[in-house]
Amino acid sequence: MALRFLVQGSRQFQKQLSWPSSIIIIQALKSLNGSLIHTTSQQQSSFNVQDEEDFKKRVLESEKPVLVDFHANWCGPCKLLGPRLEEVVNASNDRVDLAKVDIDQLTDLAMVYSVSSVPTVIAIKNGLKVDQFIGLQEAEVIEDMIAKVV
Repeated sequence: MALRFLVQGSRQFQKQLSWPSSIIIIQALKSLNGSLIHTTSQQQSSFNVQDEEDFKKRVLESEKPVLVDFHANWCGPCKLLGPRLEEVVNASNDRVDLAKVDIDQLTDLAMVYSVSSVPTVIAIKNGLKVDQFIGLQEAEVIEDMIAKVV
């Protein structure tokens, strides 16, 4: 099985695969196979925010602009927007990151940013809110938001 498939082929597998784990897999395949035809190193540009301290460190103090996706597991439009956001952010050539905030787990953080509807996506650059949209949007709207913050 090609390494490219293991690392990039399945989005679900990729979400579960942490960066250190991918190094271990590469090393294991090299030892089994002798050499690899194709290796890739892709740093994950999206992440789930764990708590307010994590948000401060990974979003507000980030050197890169960050799109913050405030969502909920029970929200139908959120389930449609999430993959679209990931696809557009991944296509941005590492110019922006995507932070995912579950409003049911981080209610206080949602209140700080006046999130009253989900999905809400806020663009943050240098710790400041630059742009925002609410609801399910097309890829072009996300691309325009990224263009505003980079």
